[in-house]
Amino acid sequence: MDTKDLQLFLNLSETLHFGQTGEAMHLSASAVSRTIRRMEDEVGQRLLERDNRTVRLTEIGRQFQGYARQALGQWQSFHQSVKRETEGLKGEISVFCSVTATYSVLLGVLESFRLRYPDIEIKLRTGDQADAIGHLLAGDDDIAIAARPDKLSSRLQFQTLTHSPLQFIYPRMHCAVESQLRRYLDANSPIPWQAIPFIVSERGLARTRLDHWFRGRGIKPDIYAQVSGHEAIVSMVGLGFGVGVVPELVLANSPLKDKVEVIDVQPPLTPFAIGLAASAQRLENPLVKAFWDCAKASYRN
Repeated sequence: MDTKDLQLFLNLSETLHFGQTGEAMHLSASAVSRTIRRMEDEVGQRLLERDNRTVRLTEIGRQFQGYARQALGQWQSFHQSVKRETEGLKGEISVFCSVTATYSVLLGVLESFRLRYPDIEIKLRTGDQADAIGHLLAGDDDIAIAARPDKLSSRLQFQTLTHSPLQFIYPRMHCAVESQLRRYLDANSPIPWQAIPFIVSERGLARTRLDHWFRGRGIKPDIYAQVSGHEAIVSMVGLGFGVGVVPELVLANSPLKDKVEVIDVQPPLTPFAIGLAASAQRLENPLVKAFWDCAKASYRN
């Protein structure tokens, strides 16, 4: 039951006239009647007694009248407090994130942020998420959406929004890499990883964790290519050039997700903690703090 329905009921409870309420609410008398019937269905009781000549509140209707007044009063108080909070917040903030993060993380934040802070402009820059922390430390951007590094600079604050496992992927299309892997997977036998071509990130947290995984198993990897960005890894794997490791969040949002298969590697690599990063100094800016708090509330809800 929304606020417009409550406003309509309160108006009708005072006028006791469907036509007058319809004029006040810019509705037809029949539309008012339909709304009241819907409200009565939700409440489960008659709110009004009506015949050809008179309209009057039932006992439940009088109780509902008190509820409606209280609910609308609370809504109006909340709306005014939000309005006071957002008054005067104008300007621009810069946000850095990967292309995948724009629609997998940023989209949900911006929907509520733009509603609350319509006068704050977002300057969006996209690129390899491996560069996100460097952009913040260099002072190039106010906020970044990134994976939390294993060692976070004392100059930065980080707010985790979600987590994403790291997944080994190989091509689904029939090719040398797929045939090579399929023999071992079908036989449920150990994979000779040193003989498998890998597509890896040039740098970044995923590369660090994959290198650690290689060293822990004494594997000297066959690196077919080093690329910038996880999206490029999915593309090259899907085209049959090798095996790669990407965050599940990237794979789930990739247009080529149906071109690759996931390998169940145990134990798995440590998942990414994905969220917002910003310098403590930039968080003193009310505009940046507003974005930070809005993102936190969006993911909590």
